[in-house]
Amino acid sequence: MKGYCRVCPVCDGVACAGEVPGMGGLGTGAAFRANLASLAAWRLNMRLIHDADSPDPATTFLGQALDLPVMAAPIGGVSFNMGGALSEDDYILAKLKGCRERGIMGCTGDGVPPVIHEAAFAAIRAVAGKGIPFIKPWEDEALFRKLEQAVDTGAPLVGMDIDAAGLVTLRQMGHPVGPKSPAKMKAIIESVPVPFILKGIMTADQARLAVDVGAAAIVVSNHGGRVLDHAPGAAEVLPEIAAAVNGQIGILADGGIRSGVDVLKMIALGADAVLIGRPFSVATVGGGLDGVTAYIDQIKTEFVSAMVLTGCRDIGSIDRDILRPTGG
Repeated sequence: MKGYCRVCPVCDGVACAGEVPGMGGLGTGAAFRANLASLAAWRLNMRLIHDADSPDPATTFLGQALDLPVMAAPIGGVSFNMGGALSEDDYILAKLKGCRERGIMGCTGDGVPPVIHEAAFAAIRAVAGKGIPFIKPWEDEALFRKLEQAVDTGAPLVGMDIDAAGLVTLRQMGHPVGPKSPAKMKAIIESVPVPFILKGIMTADQARLAVDVGAAAIVVSNHGGRVLDHAPGAAEVLPEIAAAVNGQIGILADGGIRSGVDVLKMIALGADAVLIGRPFSVATVGGGLDGVTAYIDQIKTEFVSAMVLTGCRDIGSIDRDILRPTGG
């Protein structure tokens, strides 16, 4: 990945600020760094007088069983963001297969050139539908065509990364994307016969709109800091969004999650499960299928250990009581 990603000891967006294409954050990189900073703002309360010695990290999200409340985020574009060490087909297939082997799910991306979604759909079929395709907010003909193709893969859930609506590079390439009105979004969701996920919700009022238009779940995400410089971090806004949703729809969180401890923090702040992006891409490019499974094993070990050390016997017992704000 030389020239595209430095594979820093901590993937924090400092060295790669402004490197888009590449793995960096847009502009100053402030939104990328905010994802990590907002997670670092919370400490964990260590509690050891309890009987939660063998925590169960398994959960269910929108009817899908997960051995761990983690999924691989939808990231594509190996050729222009990751140096092309793997083909798009090999990359996404390894990621989805690794996720399936470890009892979780991988999400797939969309974009230009067409090989991104073509490889994604083929990979989902290859893992018997154990993947979640995310489609960008294209204009009508392209959008509905791709949504139909996504459903045809056998995927149990489909998503749209509405946080890609401001990618002017796509419009310059002749493939315009844009925001959707509530009425338009409702019609789009109603046209899809499986539960629909909206990725890119960063305010409480947008979360309530997602409920109103019929989304089954949302992803609290600033698109990895790659679309709006100086956006807040996901963990910063997650609590108010979770309060606004109040259990009406599922909540995923995405951005800056680098360890099992970070997973635990996001669950405590209100997420049902999390998406992890760049580290999955590094693991896939670096080690293929073995890299993916090794990374998931690492996250699971860290997560279960953190559950023990905070007295959480299962996902349902993780709450805000395990958190302490920095300086609190």
